[in-house]
Amino acid sequence: QVHLVESGGGLVQAGGSLRLSCTASGNLGVTYTMAWFRQSAEKDRELVALISRSGSITNYADSVKGRFSISRGDAKNKNTIYLQMDNLKTEDTAAYYCNVIESITQPTPLEPWGQGTQVIVSS
Repeated sequence: QVHLVESGGGLVQAGGSLRLSCTASGNLGVTYTMAWFRQSAEKDRELVALISRSGSITNYADSVKGRFSISRGDAKNKNTIYLQMDNLKTEDTAAYYCNVIESITQPTPLEPWGQGTQVIVSS
C-alpha cells in the first residue's frame, strides 16, 4: 500500500501563487504515474493535473491550463510531485489531494487518499 502525504496549502489572495508537494511512499523500486485532484464544497473530487512516470507527459483540466504546472522530483525523489499554482482564482479554493493513478489515459486513483492540503483563495 502507498502512503500519500500532501503539503503546501494555505490562504492566498486571488492572483497569488502556491506550490503544493506530495510524496508517495511505498515500493521503492517503482515510479508511479501520479495526479493531483481537488474537492470543494460545491464540487465532487475532480482531476486537476497528471504526470507520467518519466515526467515527459502532463495533462491538465481545462480550468487550470496555463495557470498550474505539475512536475516531479529528481531521481532521488521520483515519487514526489509538485503543483505550481499561479494566478489563483477564488474558484480554485478546495482541498487538494494527490494519488497514484492507473495510467495517463485512465486516471483512476488507486490508493487510499491522504489527508490533503487545503487551499483557500480570497478575493
